[in-house]
Amino acid sequence: MRFFIIFFAILIGLFTAELSIPVQNQLIIPFTEMVAHISGWLVQLFDKTVLFRGVELIDTQSGFAVSIQAGCNGVEAAIILIAAILAFPSSWQQKLIGVVVGFVSVQALNILRIISLFYLGQWNLEAFNWAHLYIWQALIMLDVLIVFLVWLKFIPNVVHQ
Repeated sequence: MRFFIIFFAILIGLFTAELSIPVQNQLIIPFTEMVAHISGWLVQLFDKTVLFRGVELIDTQSGFAVSIQAGCNGVEAAIILIAAILAFPSSWQQKLIGVVVGFVSVQALNILRIISLFYLGQWNLEAFNWAHLYIWQALIMLDVLIVFLVWLKFIPNVVHQ
């Protein structure tokens, strides 16, 4: 019960902070632009017809574009993972390792998600919408769960309360 109380308190605190205007302007928007930049850079390694500008990836031949917005930048999924790791009884070193590895894992999968949706949208908008709203949402949250469970497995002497 202690875990869930701490988890929800951290979750509420992190989501409240994330939604504040200063955090949006100073962290979230620049981070989202960085995610778009990394995604665009990776796509350009194989496809020179793609531009990235701000939070958008644009195919110059087809005109198709995706815009990475709140909920698509991996921040919310990372917040859930971070709250779970911080709420679990473990050392600060173990928490730090879990947060860093987990954040990288969520973002790596999210970049794969963005790139796949970018190409799926050029092929079929209906498939894009379905994958965007259902498949990838579930896969990102499954990633959060798996990372948390793997992290738990590697914590020696887990405290059971």
